[in-house]
Amino acid sequence: MTTNSWLTDMDGVLVREESVIPGAARLLEIWRDRGQKFLVLTNNSIYTPRDLSARLARSGLKVGENELWTSALATAEFLRDQAAGHRAYVIGEAGLTTAMHEAGFVLTDNDCDYVVLGETRTYSFEAIATAVRLIEGGARFIATNPDTTGPSPHGPLPATGAVAAMISAATARQPYIVGKPNPMMFRSALNRIGAHSETTAMLGDRMDTDIIAGMEAGLATLLVLSGVTRRDQVETFPFRPSAVMESVQDLVNLLEMPGPDGSEKG
Repeated sequence: MTTNSWLTDMDGVLVREESVIPGAARLLEIWRDRGQKFLVLTNNSIYTPRDLSARLARSGLKVGENELWTSALATAEFLRDQAAGHRAYVIGEAGLTTAMHEAGFVLTDNDCDYVVLGETRTYSFEAIATAVRLIEGGARFIATNPDTTGPSPHGPLPATGAVAAMISAATARQPYIVGKPNPMMFRSALNRIGAHSETTAMLGDRMDTDIIAGMEAGLATLLVLSGVTRRDQVETFPFRPSAVMESVQDLVNLLEMPGPDGSEKG
């Protein structure tokens, strides 16, 4: 397969705990030099693309705002395309509220078409109670991502999936989740850069999100072992990635290897 475009996860693939993984900067440089389209994906809905770009720059990785695709952006685009109302109650940070606002939604806690749950460090009982009331009143329940925990310097924190479970228990309604492992996020990313699944590869560190979603979206899938999934865990899944590598440095080495005609591999 000729790969013309790339989707890549961020945490565990390009960066780890604010540090750039060796080979990541060179990989992005190769893609840019060859004119290959790519997007950096993240299920984290807290930050806007501008915020994420700045955070990555401080870590030493140059990623433009237009090279980032978050679960917040994918969720806002999905709901806009649904054309089933424009009023939403949003629980989340600037990444989600900004995306929803720019997609044309009125953010309110009254007469809502949607309750949209994203990542935040300030979940409140009042906000959750409002979400329950609105969903019971007919609002559609949407979540940006299914992650039940998120990292912190002090250990795991409850994340979107955990709070969604609380709301589901109170309403008997399950949310529609837009982010990984829903291949919807990958398809929207492909549309964003005008890429085709047959010539695009997904680079990720999790079998249960990146690889399965990439596979279901029709992409070639490359698992790196620099993040969550360990090599011994790969065999426990009923599906396989197209390739397994230790880290993005292995992919850089492969791409820079001369082909039969002396040129670098594509």
